[in-house]
Parts: sequence; C-alpha cells; structure tokens
Amino acid sequence: MENNPVGTPSIDLKNEEAMTLASERRKYGFLAKALFFSMNLFYGRKKTFSKFKVLEVIARVPYQSWEHVAYIAMTHTYAAPHFARRIFEFVKESRAQQDNEQWHLLILEELVQRKGIRENFFLYRFLPQVIAFFYYHVSWLLYVMKPAWSYALNADFEDHAEHEYMEFVRENPVFENEPFESDFKDDYGDYRNLADLFRRIGLDERMHKNESLGRMTGARFA
Repeated sequence: MENNPVGTPSIDLKNEEAMTLASERRKYGFLAKALFFSMNLFYGRKKTFSKFKVLEVIARVPYQSWEHVAYIAMTHTYAAPHFARRIFEFVKESRAQQDNEQWHLLILEELVQRKGIRENFFLYRFLPQVIAFFYYHVSWLLYVMKPAWSYALNADFEDHAEHEYMEFVRENPVFENEPFESDFKDDYGDYRNLADLFRRIGLDERMHKNESLGRMTGARFA
C-alpha cells in the first residue's frame, strides 16, 4: 500500500497500474484522435517528461471551459436558488479537478527543471498554449450544444492520459529506484519513488475520466 494525497486512504498503486494496463482504451472520437495525432506529430510518440507537461497544460482546459459556462448560467438563476446551488456545486467540482491537473503540471515542470531538460520555446511554451486555446473553445462549444459531447471528449482525453502514464511506468523500471523529491509533497502527496508518483497521476486521470462518463447521462450541471 502506497502513500497518497493528504486525507485519502492508502491505495495499492501497483495494482491500479495493472488494472489500467489490462484494460482496453476507449474508442476515441474524431476530435480526440485529431488531438492525439497532433501531439504525436509535434512531440513524437515517445513518452517524455516534457511531453507529459504539454499534456497537463491541455488537461486543465475542459474544466476551465465548464466552469466558465457555469458562471454564466449562475448569473441567470436568482429566481431558482436550488438550481443556482447545483451550479455552484458543479463549479466547485470542476475547480477541484482543474486544481488536481495543475498539481500534475507543477510537479512535471519541477522534474523538467531538476533534470536539466532543455526545451524548445516554441514547442514547449508557445505551442501548448495555442493547442489549449483551441481545445478550450471546442470544449466550451460542445458543452453549450450538448454537455455529453464535451464530457465524452474529456473522457477520451483522460483515458488516453491514464494509459500513457501507466505505460510510462512500465517502460521505465528505473523509476522504481528514483526517489520522489518535490516542493509540492505537502500539497499533492509524498511518494516513495517516481514510479508511484506517475501511477498516482494515472489513477487521477482515471478518476477524472469516470467522473466525465458519469455526467454524460445526467442533466446539465449535474
């Protein structure tokens, strides 16, 4: 049983890795396939710290777009306090998911810096923001048209991320012997090594995927 974020019960992260690796990936939709194709085109198929950092820049975007839609809706619900409260709860959940992705990004950025990995400014600073900009507006538009479409796209993205992280651990057994040192341990969790860190991040992505799948059949802001 391994360490986990503060306040959560202990989880067998190796077992979670095995569960992911034994599961099939989702049948991704056209938009998700286009996004993954673009990522591989610009960053290659090889899994790297820098590529995962780009992935985490993009991962926050759907939650930001849903939060934006919810805030707009909240300004028109004064006569329906129960609906307004439901929207507010939805906003808090989206914010929590967004914050979780932010911790992933900060930790990956820290790892890149500590390992002295040199990154091209265009590929790793400018381009991720461009991709995130378009992904934000696609997620926002899909949510306005039909929330289930936006949730499905996010489920595809999170499923992809879950499998990529778990495969990253499998492909790099050296991570088992590399201690996890971070200024963000008190915020995200203290892990024995990098293997457990990435297993935990992969598990987070699975949880986000399942949350999106669970919302697909519910009402707006449910």
